[in-house]
Amino acid sequence: MWPEFIATLPETAEAAPPATEAALADCATALGHALPPALTTLLAAADGITGEHGTELLWPAERLAAENVALRGGAEFAALYMPFDPLVFFGETGGGDLYAVLARIDRPDVFVWDHETDSRTWAAGSLADHLRRAVSGLLDQ
Repeated sequence: MWPEFIATLPETAEAAPPATEAALADCATALGHALPPALTTLLAAADGITGEHGTELLWPAERLAAENVALRGGAEFAALYMPFDPLVFFGETGGGDLYAVLARIDRPDVFVWDHETDSRTWAAGSLADHLRRAVSGLLDQ
């Protein structure tokens, strides 16, 4: 499904080669739980997707692990924000906010975390919906 979907993305989006099984396993180990299935299969098709202006719509598995570990383990983050454990952040808006899926609940929705207000708002019904809307500029409206 994902390779076909990625092939339909506009030229402004650039997909990296697939993540290796080792990279996906290392990511899950770093997080302390398996990645959500849809995110795993997307990374297995493209280890990162960059949109217009260099916005990282999908982080590579290594960065995904590093960012989530930093957000979950940082004492300063814990003092400022609600816990991040329920979320797996996977990409950015380009303005400091981050996109996430639920870590341990099998629900396809994508949420955006606002770094200024700590709000977590529904953004899209699935990763495919999110990517389609992100590359077309519909998430900015």
